[in-house]
Amino acid sequence: MSIPDEEVAQVRAATDLVALVSEHAALRQQGRRWVGLCPFHNEKTPSFSVNAEQGFYYCFGCHASGDAISFVREVDHVDFVDAVRFLADRAGVVLHESSEASGDRKRLAELYDAVARAVQWYHERLLSAPDAGRARDYLRSRGYDGAVVRRFSLGWAPDGWDTLCQALRLPERVAVDSGLGFVNRAGRLQDAFRSRVLFPILDPSGRPVAIGGRVLPGAGAGTGRAEPKYKNSPETAIYVKRRTLYALNWAKHDIVATGEIVVCEGYTDVIGCFQAGLPRAVATCGTALAEEHFRLLRNFGRRIVLAYDADQAGQSAIARVYEWERRHEVDVRVAALPDGADPADLARRDPDGLREAVAAAAPLLAFRVDRILRAQDLSTVEGRARAAEAAIGAVAEHPDNLVRDQYVMRVADVTRVEPERLRERLAQGRDRAAPPGAGGRTDGPRRDAGHAGRAGRPGEAVTGALRAGPSGRASGAPGGTAARRPHGSRPGLEALRLAVHRPELVADRLEEVLFPDDLQRRAFRVLASTPTLQDAVAQAEPDVADLLRRLAVEEPILPEVLHTDPADPVVVLLVREGCRRALADRQAEGRLGHTALATLAEETVMVRRALEDLDDPVRRRDAADRLVAWLIAGKTGGSPSEGPGLMTEPK
Repeated sequence: MSIPDEEVAQVRAATDLVALVSEHAALRQQGRRWVGLCPFHNEKTPSFSVNAEQGFYYCFGCHASGDAISFVREVDHVDFVDAVRFLADRAGVVLHESSEASGDRKRLAELYDAVARAVQWYHERLLSAPDAGRARDYLRSRGYDGAVVRRFSLGWAPDGWDTLCQALRLPERVAVDSGLGFVNRAGRLQDAFRSRVLFPILDPSGRPVAIGGRVLPGAGAGTGRAEPKYKNSPETAIYVKRRTLYALNWAKHDIVATGEIVVCEGYTDVIGCFQAGLPRAVATCGTALAEEHFRLLRNFGRRIVLAYDADQAGQSAIARVYEWERRHEVDVRVAALPDGADPADLARRDPDGLREAVAAAAPLLAFRVDRILRAQDLSTVEGRARAAEAAIGAVAEHPDNLVRDQYVMRVADVTRVEPERLRERLAQGRDRAAPPGAGGRTDGPRRDAGHAGRAGRPGEAVTGALRAGPSGRASGAPGGTAARRPHGSRPGLEALRLAVHRPELVADRLEEVLFPDDLQRRAFRVLASTPTLQDAVAQAEPDVADLLRRLAVEEPILPEVLHTDPADPVVVLLVREGCRRALADRQAEGRLGHTALATLAEETVMVRRALEDLDDPVRRRDAADRLVAWLIAGKTGGSPSEGPGLMTEPK
């Protein structure tokens, strides 16, 4: 179905593009734009820019560009209509759609509303209900005061069978589809959470989507009812566990500031990190760390510290973590916590120790090898042999042969075993671990295919560099990122930037004839014929729209002297280039006999005199106007030598 254009425009205008992108990638403000790592391809240097005022983004690495609607389409892999619906719900814009489409949106809105209301109801219950006394005592024993409870919106689920569903009057379908309730074997609607301290799970924008619950210590004792320690909401239409990280909505600001993410196993570990001065901690929601988590994490920070308890840290998806580390260009490290301690315990007993462990986090392989070596009696030959065998087994799992060889030397030094003997064992272990048909070893890094969408062929290298602007400064990608397409001449690009960002400076000074590059000329044409940049992008051909979106996230190069007209140097450069081209064409006509030589000589003298006037601040504006008029006359079929004003003396 279609959505009226005016409602689509309303959705675009009501959407904060910076806030939207910030849910998927860390952005920092630079001048009037926001920059960060591109969420569409792997990179180390930020090349993704957002113009918050105009509502456009552009990546100088993979050339992804668009507005809020195209961003949602790319990130969530939905069509245009679904993207508009999502943004409309987010911004509170009412769309006039068919009854079927409205029903889908209404159902999602009901789920979000139900979870948000439940979180608030459970929270108020914890703060004031008499039956929550034991829960409050438990939280105080964990060091959680009222400020912590309110910051994380902690709640309490009473022991009644359907207390929440009755209190909120939840329809059965909404209760079940939101994960807040289920239909029991007696056919009765029952609350999903009972007698549990609750930890709301929010999406990156801060919207509640699910709940995690913990039983109180000793709960169920003597009743014969065994309860799992933790229980989480099931996956729903608004909650996908492998794409969700607990507390990312609270942690993302400190992650952006530090570039570091602390990944924990549980909700209480995260809260402990926040209390210990590490407000950049997140946790998976009842699932193991997965690649989609890494894909989300790397958009916010590149140093990922696993703060698991000591036993679990060395066993967590080891081979996959190595691969994800390389594929997503992140630095994965492990915090060495004391044996038997988790971040929540350490935060209470020794917050300084927790901070030090995170700061001193070691690469995953170093952590594993050190633990193996410490676990053996290295004072005996047998102990050293066992240590060497086990350590080499761990080293063999790493995919990079250069990294493996460094650890071989490290193990050799500690165990006093000859490096060559260890290399033999390493080779045997690698051959045994290789999959059938893989040819034995998998030495050396594999190339990432990269972003194959807009940049062209899969894995196509980004080549070339953005040309320097008129002032000599790079006039393109933030952080000096190379770009594959320079988009034409430097003065033309800068003039278009002014037309996009400061149209009042160039509205009466730029003409189509000043742009020899076809792409730039078409961009100027659509800018000059539409009232707003958004209209220009909407009406432009795809390559022109791409250029305009790029220009929208680039700031014009303004002169350092504030009283200088910013348009002067740009217009002067364009006029000089245009006149030199026009004179060359006229001279070619003269050589072919199409123009009288005497006329050509007179015309050349007059044009060059006007070009000299461009160097005079007093005469510059008038000279530029006369030369532009001369160029227009030549392009429109008039006699260039009779261009309006060219032969008149400057005032």
